[in-house]
Amino acid sequence: MSYRVGVDIGGSFADFAVLDTETNDLIVLKVMSRADVPGDDVKAGLLQLRDECGIDLSQIEYFTHGTTVGVNAVVQGKGSRLGLITNRNFEDVLELARLKTPDMYNLYSKRPAPIIPREYVRGIDGRIGADGNELAPLACDQAVAAAEYLFEQQHCEGILISLLHAYRNPEHERRAKQAILEKHPDRFVLCASDVWPIVREFERTVTAGMAAYTQPTINRYLTRLQGVLDGLNIPADLHVTKSNGGVMQAESAKDNSIQVILSGTASGVIGASYVAKRSGHVNCLSLDIGGTTADVALIENATPHFTTGEFVGEHQIFIPSVSVNSIGDGGGSIAWVDDFGVLKVGPESAGSNPGPVCFRRGGTQATITDAYAVLGYIGHHPLSYGSIALDRDGAIRAVGELADKLGKTVHETAAAIVDVSISGMYAGVSQLISRYGVDPKSYTLLPFGGAGPMMACHFARAIRMKNILVPAAPGVLSALGGLIADTRNDFVKTAFYNLDETSIARVKEDFLTLQESAIAWIRAETNDTQEYKLSVFADMRYKGQSFEVSTPLRLEDVTGMSLPGIRNSFNDYYQRIYGYNDPATPIQIVSLQVVVSAENPKPAMSLIESAQSEAEPSYHTDLFVDGESRRTPVYDRAALLGGHRLEGPAIITQSDTTISILPGFEAIVDQYGNILIEYRQL
Repeated sequence: MSYRVGVDIGGSFADFAVLDTETNDLIVLKVMSRADVPGDDVKAGLLQLRDECGIDLSQIEYFTHGTTVGVNAVVQGKGSRLGLITNRNFEDVLELARLKTPDMYNLYSKRPAPIIPREYVRGIDGRIGADGNELAPLACDQAVAAAEYLFEQQHCEGILISLLHAYRNPEHERRAKQAILEKHPDRFVLCASDVWPIVREFERTVTAGMAAYTQPTINRYLTRLQGVLDGLNIPADLHVTKSNGGVMQAESAKDNSIQVILSGTASGVIGASYVAKRSGHVNCLSLDIGGTTADVALIENATPHFTTGEFVGEHQIFIPSVSVNSIGDGGGSIAWVDDFGVLKVGPESAGSNPGPVCFRRGGTQATITDAYAVLGYIGHHPLSYGSIALDRDGAIRAVGELADKLGKTVHETAAAIVDVSISGMYAGVSQLISRYGVDPKSYTLLPFGGAGPMMACHFARAIRMKNILVPAAPGVLSALGGLIADTRNDFVKTAFYNLDETSIARVKEDFLTLQESAIAWIRAETNDTQEYKLSVFADMRYKGQSFEVSTPLRLEDVTGMSLPGIRNSFNDYYQRIYGYNDPATPIQIVSLQVVVSAENPKPAMSLIESAQSEAEPSYHTDLFVDGESRRTPVYDRAALLGGHRLEGPAIITQSDTTISILPGFEAIVDQYGNILIEYRQL
């Protein structure tokens, strides 16, 4: 007997998904997360799995972990104190950025302060041209002097070296690093070209800056977590989920932190894509609501969208990642009344410590979760596998304080908190569906996370989505996503040439270079034991355009140097996105990208017993919904069978979440135990 374990840590809970490789049974668990003592929540969960579920920890053969440590370091401003060495007269590369304001409709909108302050930036002589040739020799002595100033005078913990056109020729960056390390061998020095060698100086510098800023924090955390596993005699090597939806070994992640900075959000979308494929609802809008945020992602044909330029806090990073949009508040987001007497929700969150008032962990401020407790949606069943006995009276007192300020009843105030939170989500998701030009009624909402199924009907009603699919274990879907994620990595090479008869051979040559690196990486990650797959993409544009489109190419067109095939791929993809194309215009390839992946085992969805009679509620409760109190049935999900139908309003309880079904909705349990909820009034 052996086990494969996936762990995801959010703002309130640490989630566990354990696959028994012999029986294919899936064991799930939630424990309170410990942001104050990272790693202790993982240890507590593993001990609980051992003591209460009978899992032999020495039989764990695979262990993967989704982490928000990197994101938290950025948001909280607790990364490394960094210095930047760049070309002379280019010291303002991070200050200038792209001269865009975050919100073009807000006259008071401000760009975030650079991750590396201007006073920690030093310029040196030397220049590589855009063609990769040296225009001016590198002043290594200036690089060493700049490093000594940053280390000694500014007390920097590490240095990032980002020089012009290093994506084409990294020689100057590497020589500067070598010279600095000869004088300071124990210091942290990072070359931007070793992080993600893309064209455009700001994008490459800010991405590498985020890597350097978070790397020591992520390194320490992963080392601590490896110690936890060793202390429990778990033989499996630690793996980490990646921003691109794959996994990599922790030792690799320590040296390449940028690849795992968005691992937590990516895991949930991978889990949602798996459920979408197995259930047959292949076009979905995933809705992940945890303790801190509500995140959405578009899934088409059971495959998530990938993008570059995702935000980490206020800063963008330009690496391939699963496209996830933070659209609102999480269950722990705090409600408050501003100086003008207006009710607001978030962005501050109670997290897991102290958490919502109803969690009995010392929280004093009303949260979204407290509002749902006041309205009667939760409190019928112990939360988080029995670790939380809900204090509804405490929630009523906390929401009551806001009600006094607003001059409303406690139920009216709780309902207003829910409405405010949903309106924020509506605004965020409207931008997403407009960007991709999709009709929400043709997509299925797939909610997960501890609060996702509780808020899903409210959200679907606002955005006018007809169908909702609640998976069997929605509260731990992110952990499951990490468990089933494939081993995957991306490799990029800047091209910057026209696509024509004179350059088609270069496309194949660049691909073969990337392929060699990709195969070497996947063999090292999997110990050469798994079959792998290669995919190729190119950032392409019509000549004269400023921005490019990441276009999937056919492998045989690249290796066979088929100019018409590559052209057609771009024109067809451009037509799909923008509704038109221009086949007569010359095409440029800006960069070539190879993705290598090896599939990991995935649990099968087991059929459940079919119902022979109507579902029987465990009991009834008073639910304040749509401005009135209604006597509402409460069902135990474990007792629901295939084919059972439920009319809203209704509440379904389970150990990892609570599902609410509003009036106007009808639910049916499918053959795999998923609950499909339909909005009848749409």
